[in-house]
Amino acid sequence: MDPVIVVGAGPVGLTLSLALAAQGVPSVVLGEGTGTEEPRLARTVVLREDTADLMDRLGCRDLDRVGLRWSGWRSMRRKQLVRHVPLDGDALGAGVQGENPGDGDGPAPDVRSAEALPPAPLHIPQHALSVALRAAAAAEPLVQMGPPSRIDTLEQDPHGVTVHTKGPSSTWWRGSYVVGCDGARSTVRKLLDIRFPGRTAVERHAVAALRAELPWPGEAVLHRQPPWRTAGAEISARPLPDGVWRVDWLLPPRGELVTPEALITRIRDSLAGWCGETPAYELLDTGVHTLHHRLARRWRRQRAFLAGDAAHLLGALGTQGLDEGIRDAENLAWKLAHAWHDGPADPLLDSYQSERRAAVASRLRAADQSLPILRGGGGLRALIPGAARGHDSLLADGHLGRGALGAPPSYSHSPLAPPHSEAHTAVGTPPGAPVADVRVTAPDGTTVRLRERLGQGHPLVVLVAPGTGVWDRRHWRTAGVMPRLTDAVAALPVTAELLVTESYPGASAHTVLLVRPDGHLTAAFSGVHPAELHTATLAALGRGPRAVEDPSEPERARPVTPGDSEEDPADEDPGPEQPPGSRARVHADGAARPR
Repeated sequence: MDPVIVVGAGPVGLTLSLALAAQGVPSVVLGEGTGTEEPRLARTVVLREDTADLMDRLGCRDLDRVGLRWSGWRSMRRKQLVRHVPLDGDALGAGVQGENPGDGDGPAPDVRSAEALPPAPLHIPQHALSVALRAAAAAEPLVQMGPPSRIDTLEQDPHGVTVHTKGPSSTWWRGSYVVGCDGARSTVRKLLDIRFPGRTAVERHAVAALRAELPWPGEAVLHRQPPWRTAGAEISARPLPDGVWRVDWLLPPRGELVTPEALITRIRDSLAGWCGETPAYELLDTGVHTLHHRLARRWRRQRAFLAGDAAHLLGALGTQGLDEGIRDAENLAWKLAHAWHDGPADPLLDSYQSERRAAVASRLRAADQSLPILRGGGGLRALIPGAARGHDSLLADGHLGRGALGAPPSYSHSPLAPPHSEAHTAVGTPPGAPVADVRVTAPDGTTVRLRERLGQGHPLVVLVAPGTGVWDRRHWRTAGVMPRLTDAVAALPVTAELLVTESYPGASAHTVLLVRPDGHLTAAFSGVHPAELHTATLAALGRGPRAVEDPSEPERARPVTPGDSEEDPADEDPGPEQPPGSRARVHADGAARPR
């Protein structure tokens, strides 16, 4: 079968190609760049725990050397520390309890004990992530990096796709599927005639990367309403390795011009406000970042898909667009792999749009609802006791990957959810949510973290069996429910891996968990129920009865409000969509021409 064509050689496209390769699927990556990226310390990304783990599984194992896991998070307002969140990171200061000056208006520690420390996100320059992904792709035989070029034609037929590239190495490429990971001005999206409505310039930030000694080594800081004139409404300072900080100043919504002199004044005043006087500093990089919120109407057309910035733009209030793009790649990879190996699987491929578009729409909705509260000037809301502290908590959620603005998505309304059964039981993870990363033992005796077994193209079946950690493996493999469960797993319609864990949050002994290849819980069962396990596995592959309706009907997008843009201004108006069974050539000039 032909390889998958990935258009776009940025972090999302490379992640997708590596995730496909991990599941035995070849890919061709077509990008416009030369493969070298200018180091820009003012352009960084924040990877949550799940996406950082995915990077490690895909071969990027040195990211902690070029990035930094924060040891804590501080929220400040005016001259006051409002909240301190110790994080489970490797930097100096991890595990320290929240400070408290001793009065009722002091900071609220956000953690009860060292055992409850939330995971630290990984802050890394984007060029360093791209370099690591390119190195991993170069070492992967199933990933072919095409020459620098840009596609200008896309054809689809019932058996595959064909794209044409223009440039010095102009040629035709044949693939089984094509995925547009080619950014906000996606050529693939335009060739597919998919609208990209949303809001322009939701937030603007002046950004500086500098080396200096700040009072909170290893900790990220969000300072609202700083008590100095040039600060503006909000400043964030996020550490990188080697004493480097990325500092962002929130700019007014109506396009303030940021001159070099004005930026230097902001830097000096902010450092003096934090340190008492302006310390010695080295300015390394600057920029102005404008954040947009957009969501493509559709993420799939026949054998063509969109992912990353080609499908969505977000970033206000600490939300991370690249994090969501990496989750797009992980979600799509196992579904394409199943279709590539086992034949057509339209319900399964349709679920990519259903799950990921709904998850990103929910994130955008939460941000759009929060922006008037956090950026609207306060009004009567500012007079409500505790309102300011609630705002600080909301902003911390976005930056730390919690709550509606930041938590990993849960596909609770997925079309892949199995029908309800009396054999189902509740555990600490609701169906559709990412599973807890517990220690598990494979039948061969290997003990690893659960996440290390993900992304290999097959579901996982996990038995909760207290005591297996101290029993001899030769005994527990043939004792209790294990023989029956082993037979049930062997009878599943696809190959699955059977794992055992001592305990799982909220689960009793002999609970059986069915986990998707991307780490989301399909169902939990109270004991061994072969028929129900078989039914749930079929449902997770899109081959069973749908338990819920598709929550992501693309034509029922939110109404466009004044100031919103219905489509990308750079978009042309392509011709009408061809019927699904026809063979059509779509050109960059927007014309769809049947063949």
